[in-house]
Amino acid sequence: MFIRLTEAVSVAGQIAPDDLAAAAAAGFTHVVNNRPDGEEYGQPASAEMHAAATAAGLGYTAIPVDHRGFDMGQVAAMAAALDASAGPVLAFCRSGTRSANLWALAEAKRGGDPDAIIAAAASGRYDVSGLRATLVSLSGA
Repeated sequence: MFIRLTEAVSVAGQIAPDDLAAAAAAGFTHVVNNRPDGEEYGQPASAEMHAAATAAGLGYTAIPVDHRGFDMGQVAAMAAALDASAGPVLAFCRSGTRSANLWALAEAKRGGDPDAIIAAAASGRYDVSGLRATLVSLSGA
C-alpha cells in the first residue's frame, strides 16, 4: 500500500481515513494529500483526512495538484512539508504518480541529486526521468 522511495518519503494511491492509523504505526509522522477535493466520486475530503491524521498523531498538509500540473508554489510547499517533518512522510494522490513527481521536484529544490532522485522514484516503479532537465535546474546541479 505504501511505496517507499527513500527512508524519508513514501507514496501511495488514494488511502482512506482508517489507513492513517496504520501509517502512524508504520512510523510515518506526516501525511501530504496531493488530491484536490471532488476529483473523484466517493473520495474522502481533505478535511476528513486531516481529522483522521490528527487523530492518529500525524501532521497533515494538503497540496492539491489538479489536471493543470505543478507550479513552483506547490513544489515549494512540498519542500517545506518535507523540511518541517519530524520523520518519514507519506504523500498520496489517486495513484501515487503526482505525489512521486511532486516529491522529485521538491527534493531537487532542496538540493537533491537528480540521478539519485530518478533512481529512488524508479525503485518505487515511478518514472520521473522525463523531469530530468527540471530536476537539474531546480537542484543547481
